[in-house]
Amino acid sequence: MGIHKTLSLIALGVALAATSPAIVITQWNFNSKTPDGRTTTGNEDPSIGSGVASLIGGTTATFASGDANGGSTDPATGDDSAWNVTTFAAQGQEGGQRGVRFDVSTVGYESIVVSWDHRHSNTSSRFGRLEYTLDGNAFTSDFLPNDGLFDGNLGDTWFNGRSFDLSSISGVANNPNFGFRIVAVFAPRTQAYQASNSSSNYSSAGTWRFDMVTVSGNQIQSVPVPEPGTLLLGIGALGAALGARRRRR
Repeated sequence: MGIHKTLSLIALGVALAATSPAIVITQWNFNSKTPDGRTTTGNEDPSIGSGVASLIGGTTATFASGDANGGSTDPATGDDSAWNVTTFAAQGQEGGQRGVRFDVSTVGYESIVVSWDHRHSNTSSRFGRLEYTLDGNAFTSDFLPNDGLFDGNLGDTWFNGRSFDLSSISGVANNPNFGFRIVAVFAPRTQAYQASNSSSNYSSAGTWRFDMVTVSGNQIQSVPVPEPGTLLLGIGALGAALGARRRRR
């Protein structure tokens, strides 16, 4: 085996040892812990992993159908509850201050991705923003694509699989204080909310429904140190390969 091929195989082994498939760290499906066939009942505790879901800025919430209007990606058809959030700010007030928050420890994980399914009602805010925190207090959208802004330009419609990749943001990985929030914001370059349905007027009674809120990542793994015997064998094989190459020359 050539020296370059030997080194390539060693590098490949190190790379494989240092990575692992992305897994779900925490997920909320908002369904009842015991299926009851009703979408108006549900649960704010995570369905996978651990974390805390909370309301911010004065919003209120109930549970409503996750199947309506095309439905979310939750496979629990017929018992699919969604977190139905309302009581947003009055027109022109409190931009970026009302919405929902999720706190999830990422200790032991890297390459963090946040995703969720999101239904906008006709009169809800068309625009929202994802913001994250590294200390559990201050939130920012720095370094996020499009400054964390997203557009729900259709009313009574699910936007499934909204996703933000936070893997390149320093401090998100391996952090016990990581969290993120999703807030209603004014339409770009204005000081007013815009309704999701272009034929409707914005209302603080409009609703956002959330389902399948998910934080995923890769487990952080250390590169294994070779056993002394294995290391010596590897050095011996490399020396033999060098010697054979010199003899051929």
